[in-house]
Amino acid sequence: SPDFFKQITVTFNPWSENHWLKSYFFDEDTQAYDTFAITTTYKCNEWLDEQDRARYESLYTKNPRRAKIVCDGEWGVADGLVYEKFKQKDFDIEEIRGRANIKSAFGLDYGYTNDPTALCCSLVDLENQIIYIFDEHYENGMSNKRIASVLEKKGYNKERIIADCANPKDNDELKSLGIKGIRGSRKGKDSIMNGVQFIQDFQIFIHPKCENFYKEINNYIFDTDKKTGKRLNKPVGNFNHLMDALRYSLEPYIKKGGKLKSFHKSLLGL
Repeated sequence: SPDFFKQITVTFNPWSENHWLKSYFFDEDTQAYDTFAITTTYKCNEWLDEQDRARYESLYTKNPRRAKIVCDGEWGVADGLVYEKFKQKDFDIEEIRGRANIKSAFGLDYGYTNDPTALCCSLVDLENQIIYIFDEHYENGMSNKRIASVLEKKGYNKERIIADCANPKDNDELKSLGIKGIRGSRKGKDSIMNGVQFIQDFQIFIHPKCENFYKEINNYIFDTDKKTGKRLNKPVGNFNHLMDALRYSLEPYIKKGGKLKSFHKSLLGL
């Protein structure tokens, strides 16, 4: 073979810290063999004039989060995130479960070949508007029998589980398999955004073991108008399996308009 230097050059703006490019090219533990990775910023570009530099530097004031990515070359999170009040936190599940007025919420989004079936399990503090994501299941190719088996092994077979109502036969079959608390979600013109608006008011703590939930929420963004480039008031249909499951699970606490349902204090044990 001819004696020459083989090289592939890839350039991009860092986007999500969960993107495969980061682990494949940049993280030392998982970096591909014979890879040289370097991060440059606008400060390295000698061809920028003062107007260009001013445009970049204005981002530090206008959009600090985006500036960290575009100007500083840091790995960040997706632009246009649906939920922004979240972080990973190692919390004591049983301690939180034992607090007064904590509610359990379970949601199930069906998938099969191309999309995973997603189970989202959380503890909800309605008074302080905090959601604790404590467990998940994320698997492709799950039959209803397999779903029922997983729920039973996890001890959730007697819990109220809100599942996608687009699959009533699946819900009925799960009931026949012993998942008596399965319920269909609500569908309606504004059901998605009502749920989104409700959840946006909450601080979301994600247990470190819920890696798929953390990945999805970091990439769950609002759609963009292809003509104008402006954000639309609806999420993109990607990274949404656990996001949908979370929204289903909280439906008992949501009323029309995405606000908190009011409860008589006796229902909350007060």
